[in-house]
Amino acid sequence: MKPELKTSIKEYISLVLGCFIFAAGAVMLVEPYGFAPGGTYGLGMVFHHLWGVETEFAAICMDIPLLIIGFIVLGNRFGIKTIISTLLLPLFMLIMHKIYGYASLIEPDVMEMTGFQHQMIASIFGGVIYGIGLGLVYQSKATTGGSDIICMILRKYTHISMGIATIIVDGLITLSTVIAFGDWRLPMYSWIIIFVESRVIDYMLDGPKHAKTLMIITQKPDEVRDFIINKMSRGATLIPGKGLYTGADRGIIYVVLSRREMVELRSYVAGIDPSAFVNVLDSSEILGEGFQSLEESNNPV
Repeated sequence: MKPELKTSIKEYISLVLGCFIFAAGAVMLVEPYGFAPGGTYGLGMVFHHLWGVETEFAAICMDIPLLIIGFIVLGNRFGIKTIISTLLLPLFMLIMHKIYGYASLIEPDVMEMTGFQHQMIASIFGGVIYGIGLGLVYQSKATTGGSDIICMILRKYTHISMGIATIIVDGLITLSTVIAFGDWRLPMYSWIIIFVESRVIDYMLDGPKHAKTLMIITQKPDEVRDFIINKMSRGATLIPGKGLYTGADRGIIYVVLSRREMVELRSYVAGIDPSAFVNVLDSSEILGEGFQSLEESNNPV
């Protein structure tokens, strides 16, 4: 099988699985409590509780016009995968409603907990499930359309960042639950979902931030070099530098290590040169020899 075909198959599997997981989280954890964590599905859940309209029907009725508007205003930025996800999400929700129903996965009679505890658990696990689902969709190089398109249009005409646009759009949708139900606690639970969801998505797309970048200025660069190359079997770069105060020439050792290796090297430098300067930075993505390859980074699934 050709690598391109194999990658394409993986991406479509990721897309379908992501849509299914997102739909499961919506039906079993988020929708039953009246949460509205942004997006057209959050707004659709408000319509469902107010007027009995099916969430998936309300969402698809908003998504399709938004997709058309997106093509007109933004151009051809939305591929076939985004169209597929726009259709798959309501389909999966419809099937789950027919088979599973509308009750929460966390039923009150299962455990002796208060309504607050049920809502808190549902919001946390709802955020996790949402994050996994959307993470898989994003890994397939697709989006779910919906409010993402509104944010893109808002960004185009106001020049604000995508993050700020998302906060504005999703924030307004989340606050609509106060107007709809008169319960100020619902937006708080929805914000928990959004926060947890974003952390899970970041973890899935970027991985754990285990890599550390060190910039070391030491009086004993040769010893540090030997330790990195011979003891740790790692590469490093020596960057020429000059001290602003003394004007003396100094080399800056630039090296990227795992967290465990960072601790080992930091301890070694402290032992041979207590006056050394060591700057440690978190690195969310390191590509190249010894880490994830550039080719793999373009095919995350």
